[in-house]
Amino acid sequence: MILEATNDVSDLGLYKRRKKWQATDGANGAGGRKTGRNGADVRLKVPVGTIALDGDGTLIADLDRVAATAVVAKGGIGGRGNVHFKSSTRRTPDYFEPGLKGEELEITLDLKLIADVGLVGPPNAGKSSLLRAMTAAQPKVAAYPFTTLDPELGVAEAGLGRMVIADIPGLIEGAAQGAGLGQRFLRHVERTRALVYVVDGSAADPWRDLELVKAEVGAFSAELLERPSLVAINKLDLPEVRHLRSRSRKRGVRFVSAMTGEGVEDLQREIASMVASAPKPRMPEVARVTRLREIPRDDMVVERLAGGFVVRGERVENLVESSNLDSDTGFGRFQSQLDRLGVSAALEEAGVQPGDTVRIADVEFEYQP
Repeated sequence: MILEATNDVSDLGLYKRRKKWQATDGANGAGGRKTGRNGADVRLKVPVGTIALDGDGTLIADLDRVAATAVVAKGGIGGRGNVHFKSSTRRTPDYFEPGLKGEELEITLDLKLIADVGLVGPPNAGKSSLLRAMTAAQPKVAAYPFTTLDPELGVAEAGLGRMVIADIPGLIEGAAQGAGLGQRFLRHVERTRALVYVVDGSAADPWRDLELVKAEVGAFSAELLERPSLVAINKLDLPEVRHLRSRSRKRGVRFVSAMTGEGVEDLQREIASMVASAPKPRMPEVARVTRLREIPRDDMVVERLAGGFVVRGERVENLVESSNLDSDTGFGRFQSQLDRLGVSAALEEAGVQPGDTVRIADVEFEYQP
């Protein structure tokens, strides 16, 4: 199972509709020592910016560029045909070795937008209007919180080149702890090179709103607060905001009107300059997983239940899968392998008696010493 990042896919909607994916089986071998055909790979297309997490929330793939790929589940291993078991005394062996099953894995796909700049601020601060004023984006605009339910992207042309700007939907107090839609949106700023804090200058206390938004960003990720940033006080077209500007002595604060465009061009140039000198954000490292093919004896578990005994462990379960139990030769080989792995000794230590039922993986046996 391979994940592949592409710009041809814009969202993860397909994987909401379909939850299970499975590769096709390979083909059996044939006469003349012909090896069976391998099963075809399953390649799942995902948007650029998708990350894959395992059941424990560990990052297993970060597909942050076009054509990036990651193998998230490997196929099974084919078994050996009866020709491999020929000997000087057994010219036509009736035994063949079944293959092992492929990996099964439950993963979570999460899409993080990739943008140069993130616009963050409280609800109804005018971020969508500012994005529209700086770019060709056409986000929905209305005068109530959480109008923007999904981040919007726009491309701005500046003297230093093009930059992608993301409108991150409004933050409310407690967003970093999951209030409202906060965590869903905050994660989209993790990949941005710089932030622009957008505040409604006509609010009752714009400076408190600014501190609240910064506090929520910092609670989500302290590293985000260290990113290059600007503050844009919006709605300069209103008299009270002009009065606020006349009294403000704060550094790094720009007053703009997304409605009339006043100050927007200057803000855009400053953002472009900031992005040009901003370092690339640090990306989380993909976890490196080492799978052990050999499991120590201590990892084998024998459990006594009301209906008999259950044996668990990767090696012994793989042995069941790779054994041809319908063949006398195969079954004899299976029994000798159980002895070699110490399964028989472990069962006797647990109190097994002749005739007791023993289950390994999906197969049940009657124990006979």
